[in-house]
Amino acid sequence: LKCSVFFFKRRGWRGVAAAMSRAKNAAAVLGRSLSSTTAVAQSSSCVPELAAVGARPAFAKKIKASRSVDLPQLHHEGKSGRAIDGNTAAAHVAYAMSDVSFIYPISPSTSMGETVDKFSSAGRQNVFGQVVKVKQMQSELGSAGALHGALSGGALCSTFTASQGLLLMIPNMYLCAGELLPAVFHVSARALARQSLSIFCDHSDVMAVRSTGCALLSAHNPQEVMDMGVVAHLASLKSSVPFVHFFDGTRTSGVIECVTPIAYSQMKRLMPWDSLNEFRARGLNPQHPIMRGLGQDPQVYYQAAVSANRFYDAVPEIVQATMDELSAVTGRPYKLFDYYGDPEAERAIVIMGSAAKTAEEAVDYLRARGEKVGILKVRLFRPFSTQHFLAELPESVQSIAVLDRTKEDLASSLPLHADVLTALSEAGIYRTVVGGNYGLGSKEFAPRHVKAVFDNLLQKMPKRRFTVGIKDDVTHSSLPVGPAINCQDEGVTQALFFGLGSDGTVGANKAAAAIIGERTEFFSQGHFNYSSQKAGASTVSHLRFGPNPIRSEYEIEETPGADYVACHHTSFLGKFDMVSKARPGAAFVVNCPWSSIPDLNNNFPAALRRAIAEKQLDLYTVDAHAVATSVGLPAKRINQVMQASFFHLSNILPAEDAREQLEAAVDRLYGKKSPDIVRSNKAALAAAVDNLNRISYPDEWLTAEDTEESLKVLHPSLSQYSAGIDEFSSKFLKSIDSRTGDDLPVSAFLAGGETPIGQSLHQKRALAEEVPIWFPDKCTQCNLCSIVCPHAVIRPFLLDKKEQEITPPGYQARKSKGGELGGLNYTIQVAPYDCTGCAVCVEMCPDDALEMQPQKLSQERHNDHWEFSLNRVSVKDDLMDKMSVKGSQFQEPLLEFSGACSGCGETPYVKLLTQMFGDRMVIANSSGCSSVWGGSYGLSPFRKNRHGQGPAWARSLFEDTAEYGLGMALGSQQRREKLQSAVRDVLDDADSPAILSADLTGMLERWLEAFDDSAKCSAMQPALKRLLVEESSPEALQLLQPVREAEDMIVSPSHWIIGGDGWAYDIGFGGLDHVLSSGQDINILVLDTEGYSNTGAQISKATPKGATMKMASGGNPAKKKDLGAIAMMHESAYVASVSLAADVNQTVKAFREAEAYRGTSIVIAYATCVDWGHRHGDKAMVLQQQQAVDSGYWPLYRYHPDKIESENGGFELDNKRISNQVMEDFLAHENRFTSLRRSAPEYAKVLQHAMVENSDARHEVRRRRAMNDEDLLEYLKRSMGEQVTGDKVTVLYGSDTGNAEMVAKNFQFELKRRGLRAKVLAMNDVPVAELSESSQILAIVATAGQGDMPKSALKFWEEMESFLETAPADFMADTKFAVFGLGDSSYVFFNEAAVKVDEAFARLGGQRVHDLGMGDDQHTARFDTALEDWSPDYFDNIEAPPPPEELSPPSHLVEFVAANDALAAKAAEPFVPAGSKPVRLRLKRSTVPPGYERDIDHFEFDLTGSGLSYSQGDSLGVWPTNAQTQVDLCLSALGLNGDEIVHLKPIDSNRSVPLPEVVSVQTIFSEILDIGGWPKRRFYEMLKLCATDPAEKEQLRLICSREGKADYEAHGAESYTYAELLAKFSSAKPSIGTLLDYVPDIKPRLYSIASSSRLRGDDEAHLCIIKNEWEAKSGRACVGLCTRWLDELAPDSDGLKLHGCVHPSAVTMPDTHKTPLLMVALGTGIAPMRAFIEERAAAKQAGEDCGPMALFFGARNRAEYSYDAEFDSYHKQGLLDHVILALSREQKEKIYVTHRLQQQKQLVYDLIHEKEGNLYLCGPGGNVPPQVRQAVVDAIRDCGGHSEDYSEKYVQEMQINGRYNVEAW
Repeated sequence: LKCSVFFFKRRGWRGVAAAMSRAKNAAAVLGRSLSSTTAVAQSSSCVPELAAVGARPAFAKKIKASRSVDLPQLHHEGKSGRAIDGNTAAAHVAYAMSDVSFIYPISPSTSMGETVDKFSSAGRQNVFGQVVKVKQMQSELGSAGALHGALSGGALCSTFTASQGLLLMIPNMYLCAGELLPAVFHVSARALARQSLSIFCDHSDVMAVRSTGCALLSAHNPQEVMDMGVVAHLASLKSSVPFVHFFDGTRTSGVIECVTPIAYSQMKRLMPWDSLNEFRARGLNPQHPIMRGLGQDPQVYYQAAVSANRFYDAVPEIVQATMDELSAVTGRPYKLFDYYGDPEAERAIVIMGSAAKTAEEAVDYLRARGEKVGILKVRLFRPFSTQHFLAELPESVQSIAVLDRTKEDLASSLPLHADVLTALSEAGIYRTVVGGNYGLGSKEFAPRHVKAVFDNLLQKMPKRRFTVGIKDDVTHSSLPVGPAINCQDEGVTQALFFGLGSDGTVGANKAAAAIIGERTEFFSQGHFNYSSQKAGASTVSHLRFGPNPIRSEYEIEETPGADYVACHHTSFLGKFDMVSKARPGAAFVVNCPWSSIPDLNNNFPAALRRAIAEKQLDLYTVDAHAVATSVGLPAKRINQVMQASFFHLSNILPAEDAREQLEAAVDRLYGKKSPDIVRSNKAALAAAVDNLNRISYPDEWLTAEDTEESLKVLHPSLSQYSAGIDEFSSKFLKSIDSRTGDDLPVSAFLAGGETPIGQSLHQKRALAEEVPIWFPDKCTQCNLCSIVCPHAVIRPFLLDKKEQEITPPGYQARKSKGGELGGLNYTIQVAPYDCTGCAVCVEMCPDDALEMQPQKLSQERHNDHWEFSLNRVSVKDDLMDKMSVKGSQFQEPLLEFSGACSGCGETPYVKLLTQMFGDRMVIANSSGCSSVWGGSYGLSPFRKNRHGQGPAWARSLFEDTAEYGLGMALGSQQRREKLQSAVRDVLDDADSPAILSADLTGMLERWLEAFDDSAKCSAMQPALKRLLVEESSPEALQLLQPVREAEDMIVSPSHWIIGGDGWAYDIGFGGLDHVLSSGQDINILVLDTEGYSNTGAQISKATPKGATMKMASGGNPAKKKDLGAIAMMHESAYVASVSLAADVNQTVKAFREAEAYRGTSIVIAYATCVDWGHRHGDKAMVLQQQQAVDSGYWPLYRYHPDKIESENGGFELDNKRISNQVMEDFLAHENRFTSLRRSAPEYAKVLQHAMVENSDARHEVRRRRAMNDEDLLEYLKRSMGEQVTGDKVTVLYGSDTGNAEMVAKNFQFELKRRGLRAKVLAMNDVPVAELSESSQILAIVATAGQGDMPKSALKFWEEMESFLETAPADFMADTKFAVFGLGDSSYVFFNEAAVKVDEAFARLGGQRVHDLGMGDDQHTARFDTALEDWSPDYFDNIEAPPPPEELSPPSHLVEFVAANDALAAKAAEPFVPAGSKPVRLRLKRSTVPPGYERDIDHFEFDLTGSGLSYSQGDSLGVWPTNAQTQVDLCLSALGLNGDEIVHLKPIDSNRSVPLPEVVSVQTIFSEILDIGGWPKRRFYEMLKLCATDPAEKEQLRLICSREGKADYEAHGAESYTYAELLAKFSSAKPSIGTLLDYVPDIKPRLYSIASSSRLRGDDEAHLCIIKNEWEAKSGRACVGLCTRWLDELAPDSDGLKLHGCVHPSAVTMPDTHKTPLLMVALGTGIAPMRAFIEERAAAKQAGEDCGPMALFFGARNRAEYSYDAEFDSYHKQGLLDHVILALSREQKEKIYVTHRLQQQKQLVYDLIHEKEGNLYLCGPGGNVPPQVRQAVVDAIRDCGGHSEDYSEKYVQEMQINGRYNVEAW
């Protein structure tokens, strides 16, 4: 009692508790020394009341009366116990004893800087009565330099760092130590990057600075961090020596433990004021000037260095004295070296760091079993005091093991080991001393490992340089480790929580540790194990609490086991062995939707059920996702539900008290977020207990065996279509992913850290609660969903006919849209086990073709579909331009299933890069988010393509990424130039023609010519490698050896430097700036998340003004750095700013231009981050990126140095018009802005208003920069209110894919070429109210989807619709306009967007100068066909001047090649049109009687080996050749004979398909150029410029003029061909190069296929073709190119080899043959109907039910009724129910098919309306299609009694839904 009173007077109830604890421990361990007893007392308690002692107690049920629920942050005068981590303890002390502090984020030290920033923002005062000035620097080097400067000025300073950050500080640490400047570097010790990076604990970083002259002081737990922090600051000031105060990162820095704070008033009393005044007096000051940092020569440097020795020598005694002073205040004594254990120990361990507490437990355990052991804990490591070390080491010790938590590869001894050896040697004490290392990268170190070290000392010959905690089966250094041992104090309760990063588990458990430690009678500890991936990766929380201070600095082990285990996600059930660490009878809580035994049997693996039963666990389930959703939280935010369940089941607090405490924790955690979030979290707490289910499982679980259903839990994504797993993934991915990687032996690893790529494919995390489902009939196949997907889980696939036939049940696909994709089916598939459920794709979809649905549904129905698509569908990446938006998404993404956060804004950019350039990418990646999701060991998301190529990825340091990438690029360049030199040597070798094949030498020559063209080199690479291998003679091998050694450089690598804004704007900016100025061909991608997203969203120079971020909790007062503007100052670098979801075309264009630029490029990408806290959660990426651009907050622009001479100086602004209203919406949706509005509304208003003003000002600068001089002058005049005169054509475009923009810019170019003023603008960039200011408007408008406005016209049209309601009818009366549309006639609302714009301009009173142009994507030449006819009339109608009388330089250089030139041999190679496949014409026969007036033929083609397949309605395209008569006309006109050979070199070509490199003139005119086609006006204009005969020139001038329009039309009516015009105007002799630009290439002629592949087989296709013959106006006979060519073909028994392709039909076939078909065919339009009928015939033969079919056929007479016998047979069989003919010339009055439809209204109505059939019309265009449509409308109206409006809408819906199909020509 007297002792209790004494301790109460000294230390209150805490003293009583500590005394009782010491007494208890002393009784437990007989003979414990006084020092060890007092050591136990130093473990700070949070408890002001007496703790219970004895056996495992019941959970406490009493809240401390002294603690309120509204707990503030750690108070400067706080003295009562707090549950905090080590970083918080360090920050508390550092703030108190610093004038200024310089911070920079680096894990795991980051939160120290964040905490001092919060203290400063809150106005906390230090011990000097001031608010500390806290400044975040651009790097650790900057922090150290600033610290050095502050110290030089006499201000006390501290900083915080770890790992590489500490190494960057080394130069300044030497300076501070040399200049005797007191400072403290608080270090959360962390591993250094060596073979790989680790953010986890060891002492490598601290050991790297031990020679700097800084003292090194170690703290072993959070309480010691508090205490040693004070000691470090005081001792540094007293000794004038800088200190490194370090503690174990992650373990001590992040562990939550009970700490008794030291109040600032106490620190103030300890402050050595005299020393402080002396230090301040040394500060640089002009009132007493001195100099520092001078240069010293050899005469004086040495002596000056030694002069400081007395200061360093005094450090140990100063530190010990300071410890003693602190102990007098706190009652916690410390020594430089503290011994713990048997006073007469024979074996001892010397150790430093958190493991010392673990070793204490092990010592107690071993001593209780009679072993004489002890440990010597090191606190002051530098300087190492031999005197103090020996004073603590018992003399009885015979053998010593020194444990270092570091690795020095070439050292004879590790640092601490070496110091111990030195100390003993100097003292003349000789003992067995061995050394080893442990715990590298946070490798577990538990009591069993301590025991292994002690056991090693028992050996006769103990291992002297050992490892412990791993299995070293290579160098055999590891010690054998036994099973887990229970060293814990009685009464400790342990809990394990398996959660997901981002589900709130860790945050909730930190709060739980704080509640238990601060509000109950127990001490608490919370340790958190994180995966190396981002949010969504697994986390394991280890919570302990008990009546005594907890010393267990290791994870919960099997013995004694956890009392509570929680599984927070069902994907863990088959992945982790969660209950192996549960004690018998423990509680096991599973978040899952199952509560019945049958459901649990099906979803719990048998092994888990057996383990539950064997351990007799109390099993509970709760559907936390459902509870979270029900209260308005995202489904993944389950933390409150699970935490409430824990408190309820543990009974740690009374229910009401628990509720009060948990709600208070919610207020603290989410108070800065919206009130709705707070309310929802509290509602989740309230709902949790009601949804908790206790499970009474049966005894049968003891012998449970897996069922088919439960086996799926073990391999949930396994499908019959799944690919096998590779050996590396099987070993490493599965181990790391299941958290069993600790068991991997050393031999499993490849030294050097190199690993293969491609493991993420097999991870299958199954994180999503919902995944997208595709609705194909709504989809327009734009691929936008795929391009924005952060994890590459939603993709388009193209299936050929054979693949389509073997798809799994329920698989959905539709005909591909676009001529390049002929014969293929299109599908969108989703990876249900890889999707994270962000819903970004749903938000991006313009067609509402995606919808989020429960994951389980998708897993059950669609996993097979995904695996089939991924592993059974061939990659078809050569059909579309991969540099386009749509085409890029048919490329394999070589970045997939990364560990990035759900909704990540970074990954889509890198994924897109891999699709465009991934087969030759080399990536130098900065540290940061992109290195975590992209570079986690064993989990690589990068992969190879099917050719074995893929991105080569590496990371150096955070700060040197730019330099690292530059070195890579220069190295590659040197290697490739060496290969170039080697190839030249081979070709120059005189013997090479005799040694090497002509094929190889020719290929090498072509490679040298294409050296800088990566596309050509890539195309050559397979053949070139094959030819190199084929050369096998000894002479060839020797000659080619240098080439073969460097053959991996055949293709130039595409070098990319990738990193975030923390790197680019801050720490790496200097290197980045240097690379930008280097001119090296290298590309930089900056993923701008506007903060240090990887370390928790700290401020960077990219952070906007007015945003709250960590380290700027009071709001960022500085403007965002304009990195793009800085980059453009170099002038020689390509610079772009992009935002993918806002403008996919601009992003793709920027990537393409950047990579193509032969110099340095930088693309700055707006990468949204979930840390910003958007109101709409993960899916907000699309909205955020769009609003950021629309508001002007984020600019879109491209600066191209090669275009610097252009009128806008090479700068293009791609978002010219911005909206302040959108800006307000943008700011109001992100918590980084709204949190400041809530906490400091007036200050937020000031900062954010300034940010908006700055954003607007920057936009104005960019807008002006993008203008040419003329536009700028006009703009400035308007701004000043001056009148603007002069006529100008404003060319507007509305575009989705970029085609309309391209056409608009071509018009601008042509208008300017003709001398007119013209400017191009996106429609969204033009206010509707300003349209009347334009005297002429030309609008080029694409149509998106079913009549929708394209993206760049959406806002324009919204504004227009509103404007039309009130605008005057003559608003545009003075404005002339014309509109040209780009559409697809396969859609119902063909060119609807252009129609709407045209009508709107007319409604506003505009003067239409030309009819609406209707470009059609269905045409072979796409919109160019209509455009070439429309454009000349437009220029005539606006009275545009004629183009200048000059011929543009040819786009190709044409060189004639001598016949004996080596190149000439290439001309013999047959010409193969791009996109064609080899087919054979097997049969040709006439379907009409001999001598009939028109030739109609039936053709049969063999597709064997072509790879072509087709479906109903598709067309077969064939490439014809020109008639020799036409070829001869050309040759004669040009004075050539056709045998000439030319070499074609592109100079400025925009051809999508390159011409042959070497080709004969005969081939050019017979097979390449369409000289038999009909010329457009531009060809006449070219002839006019080339003609030399005055009469011909005048005639051509007239034809090209407005007044000569009739002559032009007359030439067209005469059907002159290109060849005939060359002959007619013989004085015009254009060059071949010119003709290549003015004569189009021969395109395939398309004909509807007249057969069914199901009936005839996949390799047989039929056509029915009428010969196209007509008379010209003069009466001369003309014939079409292709039908003339086909007519001349005469296949023999082997058939004729031709070039063919399949073009997809625009028709939509029904899903089932039960659907009735109404077919209307005219002439050869019978062809697809025959295919439909044959398809039904095959279906009927297969036993399928077939609906009724009716055929309406129209022709001149029966002779043209092809296939009549077949159709009669089908009619008799009952397959073809109705055959109704309309033979117009077989009776007196002409009867057409429309008449028959009107006569058969009832049949039409019955099939179409009543039976919901489909209609198909095929034949000539003109009046027939609208008449047929009207007949159907009439039938519905008249036979069904419906209104006209209903009937019209019904047919329209048929068109929209694919039931009404028209193919007309």
